[in-house]
Amino acid sequence: MSDRTIGENVNRAARLFRRLADQRLAPLGLSAGYLPVLTALLDGRAMSQKALTEHAGIEQPTMAATLGRMERDGIIERQPDPADKRSARFSLTAPIRARATQIAAAIHDMNAEVLTNLSAGDVEVLRLSLSIIAAAIETALEGRTG
Repeated sequence: MSDRTIGENVNRAARLFRRLADQRLAPLGLSAGYLPVLTALLDGRAMSQKALTEHAGIEQPTMAATLGRMERDGIIERQPDPADKRSARFSLTAPIRARATQIAAAIHDMNAEVLTNLSAGDVEVLRLSLSIIAAAIETALEGRTG
């Protein structure tokens, strides 16, 4: 076993996963930085920037920059929100929607590849454990900044 702390192991795994995602998504013209938005929009729905920010669990300025890059790269498009003309909703562009099955398969295959040595039960324990850790970190952050 390693002398690394849980935080170091989570950080290392996240960095390595991002590198793998960049490698696997590059042939599709995508990058790992787009994953939170892609996974939210792959089902064809349109979402507000606020909803995407909450889905991804990142800061508003980071999401704004990500959406700007994705729009520039022709991955998403912005439409006025019919319920609130001051707001916009984002969806995948037609060329990306046409490859949604291929993109979803690449994401699925990548996840399956990194979890290949874990049983289904281990995967569920990992998923739950990471959720608990993330919630504890959010609580700690709120306690310090709120």
